[in-house]
Amino acid sequence: MMEAAATSGAYWLRLIIGLVVVLIFSQLNALFLVWLERKVAGHIQVRLGPMEVGPHGLLQTIVDGIKLVGKELITPARADRKLFVIAPVLVFMPVLVAFLVLPFGPDLIIRDMNVGLLLIFAFSTFSVLAILVGGWASNNKYALLGAIRSVAQAVAYEIPLLLSVMSVVIMVNSFRFSELVMAQQRVWFVFLQPVAALIYFICATAETNRAPFDIPEAESELVAGFHTEYSGMRFGLFFLAEYTNMFIVCAVATSLFFGGWHGPFGFSFKIPGVVWFLAKTYVLLFVLMWFRWTFPRVRFDQLMNFSWKVLIPLSMLNLVITALVLKFV
Repeated sequence: MMEAAATSGAYWLRLIIGLVVVLIFSQLNALFLVWLERKVAGHIQVRLGPMEVGPHGLLQTIVDGIKLVGKELITPARADRKLFVIAPVLVFMPVLVAFLVLPFGPDLIIRDMNVGLLLIFAFSTFSVLAILVGGWASNNKYALLGAIRSVAQAVAYEIPLLLSVMSVVIMVNSFRFSELVMAQQRVWFVFLQPVAALIYFICATAETNRAPFDIPEAESELVAGFHTEYSGMRFGLFFLAEYTNMFIVCAVATSLFFGGWHGPFGFSFKIPGVVWFLAKTYVLLFVLMWFRWTFPRVRFDQLMNFSWKVLIPLSMLNLVITALVLKFV
């Protein structure tokens, strides 16, 4: 009985410590990514980016965050006040849940659940719901149009994204992240499933509303889309959720296609697994930023046609071929 109590106590202690670490890491990570994006954008546009506050502008994002917290929280007169306030909280909370199952290393998983992959995709739908709630509650035509676009985009790109992930899942026969990563100890799945990896990354870019798929925000058409009426820290929560979502989709890509905490072809070069995991994740994040500042925004009809006419048939074909190879080869 005492041993069971001690085990239960250790489990809850690990869970609480993990949640605290996740909260701190998600905030620092978002601040770093905002700074990194501004530097990447600056260098792509042949300028330096932030340079004034701290070395190479490292503290600029912190100062901007403090300014954002100090700004007045404005609620439009005819907005649905309860939903308007709930939406920014609702969009940020699900992204924290994903950190519970992400495999940063062989011993750095807060909860190695047998439905870990499903958990992330299940909670990711809350973000779309929150955007719809925020856009509708704002009582603003631009916000509502942005929210509707976001829902349509999420429905269209969720299907090929899940089909591409299923191609990997049926190879390992598991939704558990640790088993998905261990299966790539020698060969990463990006070499066995290059089409699935490409489809996943395109869909992940669309799911996070990043350019060239940033139709829900589309500043030149909708002001700022679904968060047009938000100010202060409410706007800040939407901003934090976007950058944390970017980290999560790249971390999932690292776990599914790039070997997770493993080095290339089984060689770790004595580098800790967590360093491999974070290095690969941040390289993918750089690619997302590179896309944003390189490719122009596509039109809404082009966006939907690309998913329904190209990505979905291609991902279904890839899944069928994978199933046939596993069955008969």
